[in-house]
Amino acid sequence: ALNGLASDGGLFIPQEIPQFSPSVRSSLGTMNFIELAFETIRPYVHEDIPDSVLGDMVESAFNFPAPLVPVDDRFVLELFHGPTAAFKDFGARFMARSFAYLRRNEDRELHILVATSGDTGGAVADGFFGVEGIAVTVLYPKGRVSPLQERQIAGLGGNVSAIAVEGSFDDCQRLVKSAFVHPELSRRLNLSSANSINISRLVPQSVYYVAASALAKSGRYSQDGKATPRMRGTGEGQRAVRDGRLGKDVLFCVPSGNFGNLTAGLYAQAMGAPIAGFIAATNINKTVPEYLASGVYQPRPSVATISNAMDVGAPSNFERMTAHWSYEELRKNIHGFWVDDEKTKETIARVFDTSGYVLDPHGAVGWTAVDQWLAAKEDPAHPFAGFSGPVAVLGTAHPAKFAETVEPLVGPVPVPPSLAEAMGRTVQSVTIRADVEALVETLLTLRS
Repeated sequence: ALNGLASDGGLFIPQEIPQFSPSVRSSLGTMNFIELAFETIRPYVHEDIPDSVLGDMVESAFNFPAPLVPVDDRFVLELFHGPTAAFKDFGARFMARSFAYLRRNEDRELHILVATSGDTGGAVADGFFGVEGIAVTVLYPKGRVSPLQERQIAGLGGNVSAIAVEGSFDDCQRLVKSAFVHPELSRRLNLSSANSINISRLVPQSVYYVAASALAKSGRYSQDGKATPRMRGTGEGQRAVRDGRLGKDVLFCVPSGNFGNLTAGLYAQAMGAPIAGFIAATNINKTVPEYLASGVYQPRPSVATISNAMDVGAPSNFERMTAHWSYEELRKNIHGFWVDDEKTKETIARVFDTSGYVLDPHGAVGWTAVDQWLAAKEDPAHPFAGFSGPVAVLGTAHPAKFAETVEPLVGPVPVPPSLAEAMGRTVQSVTIRADVEALVETLLTLRS
């Protein structure tokens, strides 16, 4: 975890994915979120983090809800109630606490280098801000994140620095990977990563899959979820269809970019969570949906979209997926769909009109992918033709983070207090070209 990447630039993966014990598996539906978090993470860390310390970590890190909210004929798993209003808070907050513990006897400063397409940078900056002995530098594509995201990334100061890269997220990610194998940097700086290339970011994200699937399997969902604004009642017919699916394994639709979130779901499923399968929903950066359809993996430069956190043409976590599972296994378990910007906007407006629920652009990509999946499974030959369980779309970010896209379609969206505070920050960043030597020079200057 502290190294982030292997010395050859490869990703760390579990030697084998641990399994829930029979007693834990039979009790999943009776545990609360903190108890589920403990049981999910413990098998990965029990040799390094005592149970008492781990218990305190999960209680402190996951101090906000992740409600499974009913909307129309499906559910939305809302993952945006943390301090930066994005699902990345789950991984970043646990990572910050685990790093601080694992380094408790270290004198040399740890330097975390992270690339972001939008939400990761803000979550990592917030999670590690003020943590003693750890410095953070976030690389983000200049002009390709929202104004709010940029203030979350580059507005804290202190032990958090920001670099705006003249290029794409893929360029940022390439620079981070290059930094880890650069001899001068490895000698001068004690580097680690907080991207989903770091396995310690993924494992805590498995928790909400376990919790939501266990809840639905037990025939329940969150009645008290603080859903996004102005959600009206759902029609009786749709409610009956939706609620009639409870008590069965869940199909999760995952808005996907670097595919860390979906990989975390695959780990949860392999551990024994009651998960039927996955829909991988991307924007027009459709590398993985095309792979699932053809068996051919063709990474390419990313294209900018309104769902910018998913603008990834060469997803790093594809390596983890194919290390654990064959193409045939992935194809049967994951159904890939892609959605363009026009359809994304259309879905935001339509869902608000029918239910009053406000989707952000990434959630709208997921919602549209479910629509496409439902149409496709009418074919008797479809692998999930007979599926009758609940479908849950992951709500990965609060719509207020993308007000410039969402508000013209649905009207004003109330802003959570944490986001209102971030909007008042001043951006403090350095701009560089997408070049390794430019990054090296800047990092050594920032951390000298």
